[in-house]
Amino acid sequence: MMETPAAAASCSGLPLLCLLLLAALCLRPGLGLYTVNAVYGDTIVMPCPQEVPNDLMFGKWKYEMADTSPVFIAFRSTTKKGVQYDDVPEYKGRLSLSENYTLSIKNARISDEKRFVCMLVTVDNVYEEPTVVKVFKQPSQPEIIHPANFLEVEKFKMLGECIARDSYPDGNITWYKNGNILQPVEGVVVMSLQKDVDQSTGLFTTTSSLQYMPTKKDANAQFACSMTYYGPSGQEKISSEPMVFDVHYPTEKVTIKVLSQRNTIKEGDNITLKCSGNGNPPPQEFLFYIPGEPEGIRSSDTYVMTDVRRNATGEYKCSLIDRSMEDSTTITVHYLDLSLIPSGEVIKQIGEALPVSCTISSSRNATVFWIKDNTRMQTDPSFSSLQYQDAGNYICETTLREVEGLKKSKTLTLIVEGKPQIRMTKKTESNKSKTIVCHVEGFPKPAVQWTITGTGSIINKAKETNYVNGRFSSKIVISPEENVTLTCIAENQLERTVTSMNVSAISIPEYDEPDERNGDNREKVNDQAKLIVGIVVGLLLAALVAGIIYWVYMKKSKPLPRTVSHFLNPPSNSYSPNLCPQSDVNGKSEKAAAQNFQTLVRTPSKHVDKDLGNTEENKKLEENNHKSEA
Repeated sequence: MMETPAAAASCSGLPLLCLLLLAALCLRPGLGLYTVNAVYGDTIVMPCPQEVPNDLMFGKWKYEMADTSPVFIAFRSTTKKGVQYDDVPEYKGRLSLSENYTLSIKNARISDEKRFVCMLVTVDNVYEEPTVVKVFKQPSQPEIIHPANFLEVEKFKMLGECIARDSYPDGNITWYKNGNILQPVEGVVVMSLQKDVDQSTGLFTTTSSLQYMPTKKDANAQFACSMTYYGPSGQEKISSEPMVFDVHYPTEKVTIKVLSQRNTIKEGDNITLKCSGNGNPPPQEFLFYIPGEPEGIRSSDTYVMTDVRRNATGEYKCSLIDRSMEDSTTITVHYLDLSLIPSGEVIKQIGEALPVSCTISSSRNATVFWIKDNTRMQTDPSFSSLQYQDAGNYICETTLREVEGLKKSKTLTLIVEGKPQIRMTKKTESNKSKTIVCHVEGFPKPAVQWTITGTGSIINKAKETNYVNGRFSSKIVISPEENVTLTCIAENQLERTVTSMNVSAISIPEYDEPDERNGDNREKVNDQAKLIVGIVVGLLLAALVAGIIYWVYMKKSKPLPRTVSHFLNPPSNSYSPNLCPQSDVNGKSEKAAAQNFQTLVRTPSKHVDKDLGNTEENKKLEENNHKSEA
């Protein structure tokens, strides 16, 4: 018990009053025992609760224990500047006393938890103030030891032990599941607590064991424990790391699945079936039932089928080995067949018919389209009369849009052959040159050669256009000085075709003829010949007019000779240009007139019988006409 100087002075005359005063002082708040809380292993610092008086002679620290005498541990004098420490083994080398009489104890231990007294001595009095030391030690982090390898549903067994080591004072352990406190339940949750003290250190080790009966819901549940203890600042808690236990329970459902990277399966794919049970641990073996197989196939949880065909479509099952439960699924193996008739390379002649058929057979509705020479066709090909432009590469292609990667196609390479066909045209240019064109059709492509009839000369200056759809043209340009005949020769592996054209030297503008041809591919009408015949007919008309004028003139001058009259008025059933001359006074004149008239009439017929005329003949015709008029 501590005493103040005033109380000590007044107690000499009034003992009862002194006792009451001391009792009141001890009961006042803040005037009780002074307590120092220390952490295990740290330094304990105890200031002297009593204010140091001015007339202090010396001061001492001692500790008191129940049923033992006080033990002095440190002394300090005001006159002698020094500190003396008593020979106490447990405090040797651990004490330090400052000038203000604050006592420090290094490396706090549980045994330091005592009542220490600071005693200050003056000439007239002795002052004592007690200090209680409390030592605290935080336990190590709790951990779950001896955990069960697994738990079984509806089986009561030891889950594990929670241990917290080296604490002071002792504490309590609490178990948690998924963060919630586990409460004891008879036969389901049973906990037992055990505390052990290390005699050398005084530290506690607390252990709690948990027996538990799990359910299926405890799968993946987190179990943990915590230690509640007291520290310098009050009650505290430290928890273990959570632990998940493997909970075993039987299979209640079997599931079969198809493992595939695609949503659909087509012919040629691989199929992997996976069977699983919802038990723990899951079943490792199953029976797989495949369409067409009467007995189940024993396998692990997976069954693989490679390069499946359309007959693999059907219902698939799997079950536990004991066949107590099963599951099924339906698999559709999609397929796509394409038939093209004809296909490959086909050689036909121009004008022939070619039926083409592209048919499909598929597991679902398929889309069919045609491609010709890399261009998609709007309609299906139909060949009632083949032409050169029908030749090419035809692809019939079909796809199943719902099935990724399922596409089929076949190719028809159509070759249309034909013998060379020729049509010749000409055109006279303004510079008096003539352009002769040989239009050629045929496949394989015919070789074209030009020759001049009569001389047999070969013309090598021809120009050819591009060969498109079995057609092309060969063109030459000439300026003939006389009438010539050009021959165009076209030849391929099938036949050799020859066509000729007459070309006059007259420089009269001409244009391309209409696109007409006979069975022999020769021209029916020659434009230039038409023009010349027209000129000749004009000249004949002019000669006839001149003859009539002459006849009228002769009639006015003298009677018309019977010979001329007979010529102009022949019998209705006959006409003879060789009139018989009569002998009269004017016989000679009539004979001469008849001869001149025959000459006048017959001269133009020379031009009618010829296909082509020339300039010199026209000049002679004009000269004869002038002579007749004279």
